Amino acid sequence: MNLNPSQTAFLFPGQGSQAPGMGRDLAEKYPIARDTFKEADEILGFSLSELMWSDEADQLNDTVNTQPALFVHSIAALRIFAEYAPEFRPAAVAGHSLGELSALTAAGALSFENGLRLVRRRGELMKRAGEIAPGGMAAILGLDIPTLEKVCAEASRTDEVVEVANDNCPGQVVISGAQPALERALELAKESGARRAMPLAVSIAAHSPLMAVVQAEFAEALSDALITEASLPVVGNVTALPLSTADEILADVHGQLNSRVRWTESIQYMISQGIDTFVELGSGSVLTGMLKRIDRETKGIPLGTGKDFEEFFV
Repeated sequence: MNLNPSQTAFLFPGQGSQAPGMGRDLAEKYPIARDTFKEADEILGFSLSELMWSDEADQLNDTVNTQPALFVHSIAALRIFAEYAPEFRPAAVAGHSLGELSALTAAGALSFENGLRLVRRRGELMKRAGEIAPGGMAAILGLDIPTLEKVCAEASRTDEVVEVANDNCPGQVVISGAQPALERALELAKESGARRAMPLAVSIAAHSPLMAVVQAEFAEALSDALITEASLPVVGNVTALPLSTADEILADVHGQLNSRVRWTESIQYMISQGIDTFVELGSGSVLTGMLKRIDRETKGIPLGTGKDFEEFFV
């Protein structure tokens, strides 16, 4: 390993990075990972690990399972890293949507148990929001944020709103909202020159005003999670700025359900602070894959499989 902590950030993936079998080889190779999955099963009262390691994707893709699965995989990978390099402290941590809760756990602001319970509750509430206030999401490729903001404004009505949900990287944006408004936005995006405009296979409108129907219950779950001050800078999704105090963290996570994930700005902020290397801990390599579209000079290192760790710590 040849990393400069002052120039390195840890990233944690969100929904969409899950895959059948995720984390299984980590549990087979590393006792600390095996113990992490076992601990998660005991906290939840059912075998999440069995669900994750199955070849069947249906249950894993249910958001009530997807979110804790991603969280546990990320923390298992983080703990393996800590065993190899116990003194290593990155300059910052950040997570995409759900991954922000993994980042908070990495920064010591949220315990593993409380974080896992919060993540599970978050998935339950988001699923229920989709049943109470159904909507959808769509990926738009090839349009910039100002153009998409204009598209969403034109497509929205007083009782049918669509907004930019995830600013993932230049040219790759997700919009979210009420289905009729979403359909209008898709047509307007194509007319505005989008390379692709395609609905996503989800029945919820994450990071949009439609999540407001569960906001009060999520606030209760946040209160029960006992979030504290962070020991590392956590770059928040809502502000794209570092959070440290418990109040700052609570405000960002509370607002996250119905606010835009400002991922491009989050990465740009960290780069402005001298960070040029990003280690993605957990399932897949979605976040490291987006880095080059934000800044070609950055380096992304995915660490989520046994092979990844073997090749990295040689």
